[in-house]
Amino acid sequence: MALAVEVAGQTDVGCVRANNEDNFGYDSRYGIFVVCDGMGGAAAGEVASKMGVDIVLDYFRNIPPSPSQFSRNGRSAAAGNDLASAIQLANRTIFHAGQEQNGRRGMGSTIVAALVQGNSLAIGHVGDSRIYLVRQGAIQQLTQDHSLVMEQVRRGYITLEQAQKSEMQNIILRALGSEEIVEADVEDLVVVPGDLLLMTSDGLTRHVPDEEILRIIQGAAGLEQACSNLVATAKSRGGEDNITCLLVRILYRPWYHNILKKLFSGGPRWQNSI
Repeated sequence: MALAVEVAGQTDVGCVRANNEDNFGYDSRYGIFVVCDGMGGAAAGEVASKMGVDIVLDYFRNIPPSPSQFSRNGRSAAAGNDLASAIQLANRTIFHAGQEQNGRRGMGSTIVAALVQGNSLAIGHVGDSRIYLVRQGAIQQLTQDHSLVMEQVRRGYITLEQAQKSEMQNIILRALGSEEIVEADVEDLVVVPGDLLLMTSDGLTRHVPDEEILRIIQGAAGLEQACSNLVATAKSRGGEDNITCLLVRILYRPWYHNILKKLFSGGPRWQNSI
């Protein structure tokens, strides 16, 4: 299926922090999109999150993709493996940089990454940044937070409402750079035209619940405005942390859409002019 993407992103320091430790980046030529939320003393968090973004993007720009392996439904089975390898490379690089450089020991970062190839979507994450899918008027969280409070929710120790008010929300159980090997959650999915991916740091999701995120996105004139409105809403409620959102809309390629219109409009059939 000939698909394309429309992308918009925004990051903001918020209302309290002195510097922005979030980073995001993407390269639509290779279908790779990344958001990282850094942590560490001084400016180490900024360094770790930028390394995470840059290393994953460069992986897909510079390393040939794995040989295509297709499952029964036609999706590439290699995409998730490539994404997992890129995340592990970012983790090792951040870990060794933290060990070797004074002032950066213990630095780390969350990561959410999405790889879109045709109608195949591979997602990977470490930490409590999130990926959401908006499809047919509904929003679904595709990732599970690697955080203490959400682990307590999953085990039934506390409720989701208690987790949202907990003073331990900032304690995460996995991060890039914390150990030489990290366990990343990677999943292969399918996208269809009209799907919208939201990739975000917890500076947004701590203040804006899922259903309100959906309403803001649906009420915006475009992706840029949606990003701005999401950030503004989080800041209006305190903005204690940095706020980052990256929106990726899945579309038909224009020429492919025109072919479909001519084929199914009842008008003249498409001739051999490609």
